[in-house]
Amino acid sequence: MTDTDRLSIGDVAKVTGLGVHALRFFEREELFLRPIPRTAGGQRVYEPADVEWLLLCNRLRESGMPIATLKRFAALVRSGPGNEAERLALLEEHERAVRDKVAELTASLEIIHGKVVIYRQHVEEGTAAGLWSPASSA
Repeated sequence: MTDTDRLSIGDVAKVTGLGVHALRFFEREELFLRPIPRTAGGQRVYEPADVEWLLLCNRLRESGMPIATLKRFAALVRSGPGNEAERLALLEEHERAVRDKVAELTASLEIIHGKVVIYRQHVEEGTAAGLWSPASSA
């Protein structure tokens, strides 16, 4: 590894969008694929591969993967060859969950868009007064 490949915790925070505390959390929770080495002065030293892994982890988390599942996936990858089928099953399950969530959001979006179209039409025609206003019970 050359000196240009070495990244500080601040550098990694900037590139990944994760805070320094989040990076320390990832390390404590053993979410990295390797132990993060330190300089003689105790500063963490990351490699580009660590950043690539973190970017994947960000996507998995942003798409709803629980930390426990991410931790399991990291442990499988860290343990090396021989468990690819287990990794695949974990990723397939997450993919199914994400697809289900996308389908739910798409259905919600269609309903919302329908309301937008109706309201836009009424606003443009000047007939929006009273749209879904509470009815008087008097």
